Amino acid sequence: MKRILSGIQPTGSLNIGTYLGSVKNFVKLQDELPDYEFFIFIADLHAITVYKDKQELRKLIRELAALYIACGLRPERVNLFIQSEVPAHAQMAYLLQCNAYIGELERMTQYKDKSKKQETGVTVGLFTYPTLMAADILLYDPDFVPVGRDQKQHLELTRDIAQRVNNKYNDIFTVPEPLIAEVGAKINSLTDPTAKMSKSDANEKSRINLLDPEHIIKKRIRSAVTDSLGTITYDPEKRPGISNLMTIYSLIGNKSFDEIEAMYADKGYKEFKDDLGELIYQELKPIQDRYNELINSKELDDIFDKGRDAAYKVSQKKLFKLMNRIGLGRKR
Repeated sequence: MKRILSGIQPTGSLNIGTYLGSVKNFVKLQDELPDYEFFIFIADLHAITVYKDKQELRKLIRELAALYIACGLRPERVNLFIQSEVPAHAQMAYLLQCNAYIGELERMTQYKDKSKKQETGVTVGLFTYPTLMAADILLYDPDFVPVGRDQKQHLELTRDIAQRVNNKYNDIFTVPEPLIAEVGAKINSLTDPTAKMSKSDANEKSRINLLDPEHIIKKRIRSAVTDSLGTITYDPEKRPGISNLMTIYSLIGNKSFDEIEAMYADKGYKEFKDDLGELIYQELKPIQDRYNELINSKELDDIFDKGRDAAYKVSQKKLFKLMNRIGLGRKR
């Protein structure tokens, strides 16, 4: 059976950038590709490359899972699980470390950026992060991996490692292809429209989280950076601020940029931002209602159990196959 896989770190609440660029597309794919099996996981092992309070980490794990379901992922179509509950992820990561090169990992943009910011106390886990990410993917032989443009480098490394292992041990892994949404794969910050909207940005005004109340949503849209021209025109290079807001409007309102420009030809930023704030709130309200039903429920634990069992079965089979080809342990 063909598969699609995706994961997200529990390092902060989901924002509309992740929702529009990744989650919403994933929800659509589960209906458009009935012959595919879907695996999606909460990447808690990735989250501990820097220290996390255990209660906060567990809270974020449940929050993210509940939000994914609230956004429309259906448990009967998607295997949703917690990464650390499937031991093969960590085990496979070590096997792939033995097939990755130091120079490859040193070139990873994310490692270079984060290590510069951190300067001291950079962990080995941060450095080997891409091999764990490769393990996450290759364990399940996915045909496609939905990724943002900023993660494409990691997927390219995963492909390189997969091909290297296949050459050594006779075709162990499926070499996955990236699946990038043409529009909305990157929603930018509300305070710096040249940078990606990020849950790790220290400035809370830079994003709208899926659980933000109505007044916060509308306030942040009203204060979003645009320019002094005052017209609603899509030009991401010369006018990144208004273009970013138009991208959000287009994806939620299902309107083309030409249609949005025509709708607001005789209006200014105030009318546009007021309408966009309301549009976002109406999109998020049913998500928030469903989230509140799920967050402390047994239903969420049942979903985790189902996903874990399915992931364990697939991942163990792949892990043992590679171990046997390498010559580790007793032959199974």
